[in-house]
Amino acid sequence: MQKILIVEDEKAIAGVLENILKEELPDYEFVLAEDGLEGYKHIEKDDFALIISDIKMPKLSGTELLKQSLNLKPDLTFIIISGHADIDSAVSALKDGAYDFISKPIDINRLITSVKNALDKRNLATENKNLKKKVSKKYQMIGESDALKKIQEMIEKVATSDARVLITGPNGAGKELVAHAIHAQSDRSKGPMIEVNCAAIPSELIESELFGHVKGSFTGAIKDKQGKFELADKGTIFLDEIGDMSLIAQAKVLRTLQENKVSPVGSDKEIKVDVRILAATNKNMQKEIEAGRFREDLYHRLSVIEIYVPPLSERKEDISLLVKHFANAIGDEYGTAPKKFSDEAIKTLESFSWTGNIRELRNVVERLIILGENPVSKEDVANFVRK
Repeated sequence: MQKILIVEDEKAIAGVLENILKEELPDYEFVLAEDGLEGYKHIEKDDFALIISDIKMPKLSGTELLKQSLNLKPDLTFIIISGHADIDSAVSALKDGAYDFISKPIDINRLITSVKNALDKRNLATENKNLKKKVSKKYQMIGESDALKKIQEMIEKVATSDARVLITGPNGAGKELVAHAIHAQSDRSKGPMIEVNCAAIPSELIESELFGHVKGSFTGAIKDKQGKFELADKGTIFLDEIGDMSLIAQAKVLRTLQENKVSPVGSDKEIKVDVRILAATNKNMQKEIEAGRFREDLYHRLSVIEIYVPPLSERKEDISLLVKHFANAIGDEYGTAPKKFSDEAIKTLESFSWTGNIRELRNVVERLIILGENPVSKEDVANFVRK
């Protein structure tokens, strides 16, 4: 159960606040402290969804409690209670990080509204933080092979620049993980990361997806639409499977790189964009250029830095770590304890060629967790994995 701390030296007021808020928030536990020092001791040893504190108190004032507590736990949410003579201090507390202040005599409806809004904001922030953790966990790069270490070293070098990066390698090898790692370690990490799978979008719609369109520009364009480049402004756009992009779209991408502007389909308007471009392909780009399917000038603009992601067959020493990682992740998804894999099962998995690379390995691990025993044995691998 989440807790709310009330720090108030007047016991009568503290009791009234507790009783009122208990009725409104029955799912919360309330803790009372008679002065700022006692309140700080509670904050040191416990976690609170919200702290409601008076300003004028013995031993440690509310403003000092706020400053010291936020130094200790920066994510704390404070509501300050002040008398009319303390309004300047309350305003100063807002600048120091308090969520709100309530003046005395306390307007109960105002207090309840402020408390509920503060809790909603905190819960939303917590949800966002947990979501970001899940997202970052999803794009973790697992392994200790020399090949992976070289990729990670390259990512560290290029991430802080705005250089365009072309990520090459076979399907399922983890090219999108490299793109996400570059964005996460870059100065643009607070901006959006927009992904476009160029192979999944019909050629007649790729321009609209990338650059947007205006209402009536083609059949089905019933309203204006922002393109991916515009949505990625101040962030990163990841053009996956760039080798499958049409020549017409390639020409417009080249112009965007040259001028940092996009023109929506059906419009003469130019929109300035500030976007870093990362691209990926599983194709041999020199052969695509020779065959006339990809523009050489665009290739050279996209491949300022080129990072090659090798197939799993070239980094087999990472398989055991990947199996454990996937087993834990799948256990979390299913809400069950992760299954173990015997050493013999791991060795058998390491002997396979893995033409589908990491994506294939993940699917095989999930199948073995569902169908195999615990621990998953060599026999389970023989029975349920056909290679």
